This record gives sequence, C-alpha cells and structure tokens, in this order.
Amino acid sequence: MKSSKILAVLSLMIVTASTVNAQTTRNEHHRIRQGVRSGELTRHETKTLARQQRDIHQDRKEAKADGIVTPAEKKEIKQDQRQASRSIYRKKHNKRDRN
Repeated sequence: MKSSKILAVLSLMIVTASTVNAQTTRNEHHRIRQGVRSGELTRHETKTLARQQRDIHQDRKEAKADGIVTPAEKKEIKQDQRQASRSIYRKKHNKRDRN
C-alpha cells in the first residue's frame, strides 16, 4: 500500500516536471522562431541556439532513460535551460540582424 502511494507521487512529480520543462522548451522555440521572422537573429546565431536546444533535449532524454530523474539531473537541465534563455535574449538584442 505504502509503496504504491510513493510510486504514484513519484510518477506525478515526473509528469509535472516534464510538463513544465516541455512548456519552457516550447516557449524558447517560439522565441527563436520569432527572432528569425523579425530578422533579429542571424543564421549563425540561429544555428547556435538550435544546437543548445538539441543538447537540452538530449540531456532530458538521457536523464529519463533509467526511469528516474535525480535532483542533480533536474538541476543541471534547469541550469542549461536558464543559460539557453539568456543566450536567446542576448542574441536577439545584440544589434546584429539579417537585414
């Protein structure tokens, strides 16, 4: 009985964390697309940002591979997402554009 409750709580935590991370990823992809459409991002900047997003996605897949995302793995992924978000902002506001 106790183990099934613990398992249910852990499953809910993993699903909730995945949903939050997925929403963050969608937001970042949207920001990158918007930067490309407006011309704020150059081709090289876009490639760099896309590579960062792929790396975060790969880290997330590797963390989930064993079925348990440890707090250290979560922390690393969160830190990578924050860094990617800062990179998007900096690249969109660095006075370089496609025009």
